[in-house]
Amino acid sequence: MRILAVAGFELLIARRNMWVATAVVLMGLFAGVLTLAGGAPSGALGVDPLIVATTSITTLSVYLIPLIGLLLSFDAIAGEVERGTLALNLSYPLSRAEILFGKYLAHLAVLALAIIVGLGLMAALLVWRHGVSALSFYPIVWLFLTSLALGSAFLGMGYLVSSLVRQPSVASGVVILIWLICVVLYDLGLLGALVADGGGVFTKSVFPWLLVANPADAFRLLNTPDVSVDVLASGLNAAGSSSSEAVQLMSLLAWPVLALFLAWLTFRKLEI
Repeated sequence: MRILAVAGFELLIARRNMWVATAVVLMGLFAGVLTLAGGAPSGALGVDPLIVATTSITTLSVYLIPLIGLLLSFDAIAGEVERGTLALNLSYPLSRAEILFGKYLAHLAVLALAIIVGLGLMAALLVWRHGVSALSFYPIVWLFLTSLALGSAFLGMGYLVSSLVRQPSVASGVVILIWLICVVLYDLGLLGALVADGGGVFTKSVFPWLLVANPADAFRLLNTPDVSVDVLASGLNAAGSSSSEAVQLMSLLAWPVLALFLAWLTFRKLEI
């Protein structure tokens, strides 16, 4: 019950800081643009419009959802330490675990709302342009659940950074670096290693595990159809085909648990 009280308070703070509106507008705007832009190639090439739309939203989610998750959580602890409100909160009958998980539930609700708006707009545009027959609920629900798991992983990373770094300004720089590494530089490094290896041991044995170890790539593999219009996603999907869907899903689900656990351990030892 106390966790829900903390979550409700955090939702009020997020609404006052415009994080809710920002996340919803970003997801809705980009989802609408990508769905409309993806309609032309699907009609010209005879590809299922739902496949084109979900692939486009998957590409968007890989970049945008981790960023939103990190921006929501980077000052969750450090910001309260700097403002002195954490010491006040701890004077109440609240454990640190309750504070952390209350914040997590509130920020996860913000992410869920943004994802629902984006996917809902995508579904509405598909029905408008191609009719109800173009809509299938399973891929949309699957994309929603995996997107939420991806955002949850980066929320946990943000809390971990916020517990380790006392200044929010420093924490913001660290989470942007984490976003760049996980979403951009990690794939570039793997692709460079693939080219250098030339189909050797690294490509066949090491690469699939390194690919699945990244939550962003595990999410991409789980949601990229076999017939994809995205060249990079297709290449990663083909190269990572030796890892099963179960392994990819385990990686995506393990990251939120691990990140939150490490954040709790660090927060528990934080001296005010």
